[in-house]
Amino acid sequence: MKSIIVGLAVLALSACSSLKSGWDYDPSANFSQYKTYAWVTQKADSSGYHLDGLMDQRVRDAINMQLAAKGMNLVDAKDADVLVNYLTKVDKKINVDTFNTNFGYSPYYGPGWGWGGNMHSQTTVREYEVGTLIVDLIDNKNAKLIWRGSVADTIRDKNTPEERVEIINEAVGSVMMNYPPKPENK
Repeated sequence: MKSIIVGLAVLALSACSSLKSGWDYDPSANFSQYKTYAWVTQKADSSGYHLDGLMDQRVRDAINMQLAAKGMNLVDAKDADVLVNYLTKVDKKINVDTFNTNFGYSPYYGPGWGWGGNMHSQTTVREYEVGTLIVDLIDNKNAKLIWRGSVADTIRDKNTPEERVEIINEAVGSVMMNYPPKPENK
C-alpha cells in the first residue's frame, strides 16, 4: 500500500510540469515599425554540419512560423528590421521529497495511545534536467536588444521526431505569444 501511495505522488508531481515562459522588452522601441527579420549569422565550420542540426532546424522553423503568423517576413540580414537569435541551456535540478505515514494501532497509553502509533517516513531524491530556450530580437539599425522571451520546462525524452517537433512548437508558441508586446493603458 505504501509503495502505491509513493508511486501516485511521484506521478502527480511529474504531471504538474508545465511550460514557464516570460518576456521583457525595451519600452522605448516602436514595435509597429518592425516588419522584416533575419537570423543572426552563425559561425559554421567548413562542412556546414553541427551536432544539433535537427534540433536547430526545428527551433528555427517554429520561430519562423510564429513570426510569419505575426506578419513579419524573412529577408536578407542587410534588409532586415530585426535580427533573431536563440540560445538554449540545460540545468540539473534535484528534488527531495519526504513522505510521512502514520498508521497502525498502538495499545499503549501516552502520546502514541490509540490509532497512529507507528510513524514511518520515506525520502526520495530525484535528479532531473530543466531546459531553457531564450529568443532574442535585436534592432538591426542600432544593434540594440529590443525583446527577449524565454521558456523553461522539465526535459523528458521524446521517442519520435514528431513528438520532438510538437514540444518545440509548443515551447516557441508559449514564448512568442507576447510578441509584439501590447501597449499598456495608462
